[in-house]
Formats: sequence, structure tokens, C-alpha cells
Amino acid sequence: MIEILQFDFMQNAIFASLLVSIVCGIIGTLIVINRMVFIAGGIAHGSYGGIGLAFYFGIAPMLGASLFALFLGWIIAYITYQNTSRIDSLIGVLWAFGMAFGIILTDLTPGYNVDLMSYLFGAILSVSTEDLWAIGSVLAIVFTFALLFYKQLLAMSFDAEFAKLRGLNVKFLYFALVLIIALGVVIIIRAVGLILVIALLTIPPYIAEKFTNSMGSMMLLASLLSSLFCLVGLYISYTFNLSSGACIILVATLTFFIQMLTLKLLKN
Repeated sequence: MIEILQFDFMQNAIFASLLVSIVCGIIGTLIVINRMVFIAGGIAHGSYGGIGLAFYFGIAPMLGASLFALFLGWIIAYITYQNTSRIDSLIGVLWAFGMAFGIILTDLTPGYNVDLMSYLFGAILSVSTEDLWAIGSVLAIVFTFALLFYKQLLAMSFDAEFAKLRGLNVKFLYFALVLIIALGVVIIIRAVGLILVIALLTIPPYIAEKFTNSMGSMMLLASLLSSLFCLVGLYISYTFNLSSGACIILVATLTFFIQMLTLKLLKN
């Protein structure tokens, strides 16, 4: 493991993994306890429209994806806050629109020759110093949001109606949470791609939930688990020359099934 640290690209990948893991731990916990997995999935896949826009207009792909994801997140928050019926269908439509829109724009882009696999399945080994600053900036936003609104998020997550009766501005908090999720999702796409992003967001919190009794400890354990999955996945990827995003998710899913089986055997 030590010899791979001599390469700059691997150092950047490890730093990115650790930063992304903290984002996953915080946002993933909020997604899981608020049952917003499908919302996060809609934003993740729909954000491909922003990547297509970025290529078409010649701007940074992650910037385009971030702006489009924020726009999409606001629409989804507006639709889902009051209208709880047929949410899955509405998000599915936006999900499909974003991906179709992005694909068409990439087709229309003159001289387009970018490898789509890096956006679909991640390219953490190609993370640059500028990417690290971008990930760090999003992490700072996510961490500050969770720190400032921890008690309010806790109240909304476990009993939104009671929190509203106590005077909490649930609508503002819900919209802010969806937009923070949108930002986090785009950054995580850089690591594992938009196809696999939901797995990294949900598997660590799902496992952490079984061994913690507070939202804060769940965030912490989920961040540690995500870091472990990323580091082990990177090592496997480097050793066997495999896709890094897929290796990270494979480690996460195997751990999830082992944990499920172990708990089931202990109960019996």
C-alpha cells in the first residue's frame, strides 16, 4: 500500500476519497433518515443535463453539473414539499429529462470526444488539485450547514409536523437540505460516477444506523465506513487495474451483505 503513495494522482485520489467520505457521511445520514433516497437519485441522474450543457457551452463540467443540480433540486423540493402523491413518478420524469437532455447536448457539441464512462462510473484517479479545492469547499458548506442546523434537522427528520407546530421553519429547512444534497451529489459523482453515487450515499449510513443511537454518531460512523470503502476500493483498483468507482461500491456492497448476514446469525 505504501508504494502507491509516491504517485501524485494516487495522493489526490486518497485526499478526494477522505473528503468525499465526510460529505457522504453527513448527507447520506440525512438522506436515509428522511427517506430521500429517490430524491437524491433523481438529482444525481438528472444532473447529467448540466454536464451536457457544460460541454455544449465550453465551461467546466462540474460547474455545469452543480448549477443544473441546484436548479433541479429546487424544482424537486418545490414539487415534493406539499405534493406527496406520485412523487416517484414526478422525480422519474425529471430524472429521465435530465439524462436525455444531457445526452442530446453532448451529441450536438462540435468535436465532442470525452469519455462518458468517467462521468457515469467515476474517475477519482484523475482528480486534480482544483477538484480537491472544489470538494473541500462543498465539504465546508455541508459541514457548516449540519453544524448550524443540527437540532432543527434532527427535529424535522423524526417528526416534521411536531417541529412545525413548535415554530420551526420546516419549509426553509427542507428546501435547504435538498439543495445541499444536490451540491454533495455532484461532488460525489466525481468519485464514483452518477450511476453508483446512490450506493455510496446510502450503504455507509444504513450500516452505521445499526450500531449508533444518535444522528451525530451515525454521521461520524458513516463517514469512517465510507473512508474505509474508498481506500480499500482504491487499493483493489490500483492492484488489479480495475475501475475505481466500481471497486469502491463493490467493497461497500459486500460489507453491507456481510453485516446483514452477521446480524441475522447473531439474532438466531
